[in-house]
Amino acid sequence: MWKETITLDTIYDFDYSLQRLQMDPLLVVDRQRRSVDIPLRTEDGERHKVTVRAKGTTPHPAFEVLGEQKDYQTELLKQTFDLFQWDKDLTVINEHFIGTNLERLFYAHPGTPIVRDFDLYFSLMKGIIHQQLNMKFAYTLSTRFVEAYGTYLDGVWFYPEPEDIARLDYGDLRTMQFSQRKAEYVIDTSGKISGGEIDLAELAAQSDKQIIDQLVKVRGIGAWTAENWLLFGLGRDDLLPKADIGIQNALKFYFDMDRKPTISEITDMSDGWAPYKSHAALTLWRSIEG
Repeated sequence: MWKETITLDTIYDFDYSLQRLQMDPLLVVDRQRRSVDIPLRTEDGERHKVTVRAKGTTPHPAFEVLGEQKDYQTELLKQTFDLFQWDKDLTVINEHFIGTNLERLFYAHPGTPIVRDFDLYFSLMKGIIHQQLNMKFAYTLSTRFVEAYGTYLDGVWFYPEPEDIARLDYGDLRTMQFSQRKAEYVIDTSGKISGGEIDLAELAAQSDKQIIDQLVKVRGIGAWTAENWLLFGLGRDDLLPKADIGIQNALKFYFDMDRKPTISEITDMSDGWAPYKSHAALTLWRSIEG
């Protein structure tokens, strides 16, 4: 057993991270204890559960990170640090929006982090599964997918491997209420990943534009899914999914409009938000969540 204490010199609202993570039925989140269990894989393929517990406040964040095998402590700590982006100065980002048209929003919700998925492959699969579905049914499908083909170990679900999904028949997913096309997209894309045609780690090192240009060439991946992977898979800072209905509704509410803004209007509204448009997006979504 090992334990490490992390303190940050920035604002960071971990309680919001837990609120957003709790939307996924697969994850083990305890908001009363302010903790989440994370399924991680090390470079040698071993599976590990890591627990993160908040000990501080939004203005003065501190965390305990706990794991079982001390030999893996350094690698697992690095992964956890990267996932929660604890090296990012949210105070600076918050201050960037003071003086912009989102000033009131960032005063109301300071320190909102990008809440990343815990696995690059599953983040892309989740984006494909969730596209064009309401949130409740989207999570129903992705939960069925992981429970059928993932691994339950030490109280947490580890996500499926692309080579395992690539071997499925489309009918295997159709029985879970996947549409025929969605079953094809998930299995065929997994085949491209397991076969080396798509290397997610190499892709992750490229620019936002390069990643989007390559992903949208894959059948079943459009701009929304590519942007979703950049934002929630990689935690990129400067993405604003203008076609997202939640973003449009949040802007309608925030600016007291009688209709949702157009893409062109959102482009005008977002002038001055760069290079942190992702943080504007997260804070806008947060402003209309229950």
